[in-house]
Amino acid sequence: MDILLLEALVPEALAWLESRHTVEYRPELADDSSALRKAAYKAQAAVLPRKVVVTREFLDFAPKLKVVARLHVSTDNTDLEACRERSVKVIQATTANVRSNAEYLLAALLMLYRRGIASSMIGNRHAEIRLGRELNGSVVGIFGLAPTAHTLAVMLGSLGAKLVGYDPAVHHTAPIWERLRIQPVSLAELMSQADSVSVQVMYASRYQGFINNKVLAHCRRGQIWVGTSRSSLFDPQALADALMDGRIESCMLDGAESGFASKGSPLHELTNLYLTPRLGSHTRESRLRASWYVAHRIHEAIGVTHSGFDAMHSVPGALEGSSPESPSQWGEPQLIIR
Repeated sequence: MDILLLEALVPEALAWLESRHTVEYRPELADDSSALRKAAYKAQAAVLPRKVVVTREFLDFAPKLKVVARLHVSTDNTDLEACRERSVKVIQATTANVRSNAEYLLAALLMLYRRGIASSMIGNRHAEIRLGRELNGSVVGIFGLAPTAHTLAVMLGSLGAKLVGYDPAVHHTAPIWERLRIQPVSLAELMSQADSVSVQVMYASRYQGFINNKVLAHCRRGQIWVGTSRSSLFDPQALADALMDGRIESCMLDGAESGFASKGSPLHELTNLYLTPRLGSHTRESRLRASWYVAHRIHEAIGVTHSGFDAMHSVPGALEGSSPESPSQWGEPQLIIR
């Protein structure tokens, strides 16, 4: 077996790989670690879902493994150092979900600005009319300059929003702020000026609990919060206090970790906190981009097929018209700021 799939690719990308390599699709192995180890023993490449963690022990059971691939971006479920030591290439579709996450954040902002729409969507046809707000002229705080923020900034700018921003890892003099037309400010200034805040920080363990009481003390009352960053960025008690006392009117977060708002958490019974199960990255288009990117990168990494045919010389029909070097073909769109 060349390739072990635990997560599905789009049918076209799967067929393309199957015409060049031996592929087994075994999604059930994600919940059976013993069977997964046996299957991984003979695989050269594996496409894994988020919940499957690649450790040194996992690699011990996969001596032929050359590639670990994922359709998403994450670092805490893969021992990168162990992969480097064993020359196992880690492939992630790093930008395939950028636009889908940006559209999620925009949709979340619009929904929370006009919460009466949600009441109708859940079947309440006679809900009380609520006074909404408009993004045009609103001050939106861009908290974090992850790639998603680049696309979101263009969207918000076209709607007439004023953008202020902060990133703990990006200096306020960096050219990127001007290119994105975001005014760099301190974190306290962002909290006090923004009508709404979008959180898309490139997460690192040192940022755990970064959004705490000290940060939220500066909140402008009635703020709207949306985010796709790790929920561990938030101090749960601090967020709960802000949601209860009116500093934050409502908050929608995508892909919160297990237990973040479960029973026993101060966030558990709050009705103005909305959690979605990683919907931001789940669109047909992002899955298409991620699948083709992973398929081609795996093929490049494990080499020429058994028939000796190099697939890099034959671009699949879904991608015809693109050169092999085209960023759009590999799911890595380039942002052009005019």
